[in-house]
Amino acid sequence: MATIGVGVLVESTIPSLAATKWRNSVASSLHDRRVRVSIVNRLGNGRTMNIHCQSRDDDLGYLRIPDGYETEWSFNVNIWGTTLFYCDVQWGDSEWLHFDAYSYKSDSGRCDTVCRWMVAEDGLLYVYNQENEKWEHMPFQDML
Repeated sequence: MATIGVGVLVESTIPSLAATKWRNSVASSLHDRRVRVSIVNRLGNGRTMNIHCQSRDDDLGYLRIPDGYETEWSFNVNIWGTTLFYCDVQWGDSEWLHFDAYSYKSDSGRCDTVCRWMVAEDGLLYVYNQENEKWEHMPFQDML
């Protein structure tokens, strides 16, 4: 009986060790993944853009970005694959507009290691898709 108990224990431990190694490998590869986000003001006509970006853990503060300039930051994706940075932008008399500057769930393929955003002259938001090498219009989201 003791031998059977040990055999069962060994059989159930081996898959757990393999699963633990796999989870640690995935977590390590996510944590080692560095992402850079850049947001450029292309509003034109000298219009300055106000921007406030943050994650659950990091508040990057309020910035004023002159026409033709950009802001950027970089970070490591968290081990759970739930990293999210979001921004609110405003210019002139416009309302504050919201978008997710990086969401691991939606941007890990599209942005890979660099997420490039542009607020264009028409007031629309664009993201550069690294998979198809094209700028894509992205709607602003409702403010919560």
